[in-house]
Amino acid sequence: MAAAVKAEGYGHGLVRVARALDADAFAVACIEEALTLREAGIDRPILLLEGVFEAEELASCARHDLDIAVHHPEQVRMLECARPEQPLRVWLKIDTGMHRLGLKPETVSTAWQQLHDCPAVRSDIGLMSHLARADERACDYTVRQLETFAAAAAGLPGERSLANSAGILSWPQTHFDWVRPGIMLYGASPFVDSLAPDEDLRPVMTLSTRLIAINRLRKDEPVGYGGTWTCPEDMDVGVAAAGYGDGYPRHAPSGTPVLINGREATLIGRVSMDMITLDLRRHPEARIGDPVVLWGEGLPVERIAQLADTISYTLLCGVTARVKREVIPADG
Repeated sequence: MAAAVKAEGYGHGLVRVARALDADAFAVACIEEALTLREAGIDRPILLLEGVFEAEELASCARHDLDIAVHHPEQVRMLECARPEQPLRVWLKIDTGMHRLGLKPETVSTAWQQLHDCPAVRSDIGLMSHLARADERACDYTVRQLETFAAAAAGLPGERSLANSAGILSWPQTHFDWVRPGIMLYGASPFVDSLAPDEDLRPVMTLSTRLIAINRLRKDEPVGYGGTWTCPEDMDVGVAAAGYGDGYPRHAPSGTPVLINGREATLIGRVSMDMITLDLRRHPEARIGDPVVLWGEGLPVERIAQLADTISYTLLCGVTARVKREVIPADG
């Protein structure tokens, strides 16, 4: 298993996550992330999913024993011209239908031979691709990608890697030698039609805050910027200390759920930089200082993402630096 820990471990902390996971290898987006792991003492294999961006990075990859994806003819040329301290482990990436990164299937055999003949490349060349629609379980596009991958890699030696989180959970025929879990490691569903509990996943991150004010408002009084929500009756409105300055989605609409003391309440009015306002009509017991869960344990992040017209990846990666991090043991 090569655990995807890019983007600060999907917002959970790059080094923190790498130290916590019992993974055979780690996958990152760029050399800066890889070097951060090495500097923290992480000695397991690390794969640069986008490879190197310039030839000068190859020497650093060799020095720090980093594996690299090769997805473009220009990267093949870089390796042919390079003279690193030691040969590099390379994963040849094939475009099987994502149409983002990867060599065209008809060019794979030639590129593999070029890399095999290259002194800068180790002989154990891997073959990989990326699934574009594995999160759509009823879609046959993954089967087509699998067929394209098999045809392009036919007759070539080397380990194979294709499955992402959705592939791991729903497409066993994509597993091959190495799987590359990402979002599922952090307790969120990779699928468009399910939440984390449906996949027996438990959230790693719980984003929480507290009530800092409770105000009694009258019927027809507006709440928040723009007065987009007005009180339908005399009611209590809670103010919680969180907003888009913390990574809470600016476009979360009124009706988006939170948990107050473990029970659902709803967002009302616009999200501010530092505050949100909450409907307390079903929470007469609420008091200043009470905990408010924005997503996490008891409230899947996918629910908030769907209402805010985004995805859980964006929310998890978008928690800002000013939010205090506290690590709690799984049994704590």
